[in-house]
Amino acid sequence: MPNECGRHFLMKCAVLVLLAISAGRARAESCLTSSDMDAATRSALTNTALHYFDAIARGDAASLKTGAIPSLVADFSGIESVVKSNQAALSGAKAAARPPFLLEAEGAAQIQRAEFFCGVFGKSGQTQDSAAFYLSGLAPGKYGVVILDAPTAKGPYMVSLILQQMGTDWKLGGLYIKSAQFGGHDSNWFIARAKEYQSKGQAHNAWLYYLVARSLISPLSFMSTAATDKLYDDSQKLQPADFPADGKTIDISGAGTTYKLSALFPEVVGNDLDLIVRYSVTDVSNTNQTYQSNVAVMKALVTKYPELRDAFAAIVARAVDANGHDYGTMLAMKDIK
Repeated sequence: MPNECGRHFLMKCAVLVLLAISAGRARAESCLTSSDMDAATRSALTNTALHYFDAIARGDAASLKTGAIPSLVADFSGIESVVKSNQAALSGAKAAARPPFLLEAEGAAQIQRAEFFCGVFGKSGQTQDSAAFYLSGLAPGKYGVVILDAPTAKGPYMVSLILQQMGTDWKLGGLYIKSAQFGGHDSNWFIARAKEYQSKGQAHNAWLYYLVARSLISPLSFMSTAATDKLYDDSQKLQPADFPADGKTIDISGAGTTYKLSALFPEVVGNDLDLIVRYSVTDVSNTNQTYQSNVAVMKALVTKYPELRDAFAAIVARAVDANGHDYGTMLAMKDIK
């Protein structure tokens, strides 16, 4: 199953639960675009996805559960939460399906990292109709990926369904719902703001806003297209060397202590675009002490990067110990002094 859902922002998603089989290595992955697959399969995928969308728009999680794969039925709380949290936005909406994809993973064992390259790739990489999918812990089988565009009173939404073929039926294996806008602004707006920050010499803000722009056109965190690849390439040119990234940590000093930052990224919190910072600590059990550390990290960030005050409403600092336990604190920018 995809392993990036918790790490990416602006995404309301249910964890994709796929059947797991004992370890082994024999495998082969293939992908068909809509134009490659037969009409019956294309129609079945699209019609099934639209049928499930109707249930989603009604807030009918029970109907979705009856059409889900067994492993998802066993723990359906994630799907129920996603449906409930998006019902107000999607109620009464009519969705249109994008051309579906058909992924086939062969073999007899779970695939630790499956890579599917769909459509035609040119000398410069992806083309208009191509896509790539990167999935972890995938069981052998046939999977359909159907992305639906749903105009709503709250702006456009993207609803992505992962379907798994079981017998002659396509069962629900995963559901991802996200808005294509934040605060009434789409990806192009954030690209324009990123370029403005860049022109003012605020490379850190520019890079972070490119991340927002890329997320807003990405229906799935484990899918890439020509459009997302271009934004990735554009943002990588600006990626600050003094920000944590790709497993690299950075040190920052505050209140007489040096802190090791492991992650720094934007995320929607309520109605605000905030900056999330994660850093390592030995222990988080002393919450008073950890709170003081969180505040020190936030102060150190805006001292070192004062431009952040212009781009984000607040900072959320999360102290994380070696066992993954964390303790978070949020402060509005105006309160970080």
